Amino acid sequence: MISPTTYRRVLYSILGICLAIYACTADAAEDAAKTNDVKIKDITLKVPADWKSAPPSNRLRLAQFEIPAVKGDKEPAELVISSFGGTGGGVAANVSRWIGQFNSEGRKAKVSQGEAKDGKYVIVDISGTYNKSIGPPILRKTEAVPNSRMIGVILAVEGKAYYFLKLTGPDKTVSGAADALRTSFGASAKDEKPFEQ
Repeated sequence: MISPTTYRRVLYSILGICLAIYACTADAAEDAAKTNDVKIKDITLKVPADWKSAPPSNRLRLAQFEIPAVKGDKEPAELVISSFGGTGGGVAANVSRWIGQFNSEGRKAKVSQGEAKDGKYVIVDISGTYNKSIGPPILRKTEAVPNSRMIGVILAVEGKAYYFLKLTGPDKTVSGAADALRTSFGASAKDEKPFEQ
């Protein structure tokens, strides 16, 4: 038989645990909703506060961010922003190059287009085994990484240049960041249409 005092103590302990869990969940949700404005040449991205800015690992990158791994993934994802002046080799060539970075076996790719506040864009969503670049780009060394995903964006800023946003990493983590990536440059998946060259 449990005494009323013991019963109250157990009840208050359970209530305290529930309140602590709720507070942690609310804090995590609030942190995920926070964004920082990041100015990168002609564009300003609204980047989630938990995406960690890192110094660009090579001179071809204007900025890069690490996206925390979601539960079940061991590695974080990475967002890289680049611009090479002008069209950067053209939309079709870059779409083909990105798709070619995945093994053809088991690869899934979808190419869409839309319009954001800074201009028209093309978005490439690819999943499968990614041939991840290892070391300096000039060496062209790669490592095959299964269960990967890439969401690449070619954003044409009118009268300026093309900007390339490339989000790569484990499938689940990239999937979890897909909406935030679109939101960062003012895009909406529901307004996108199949890509037409």
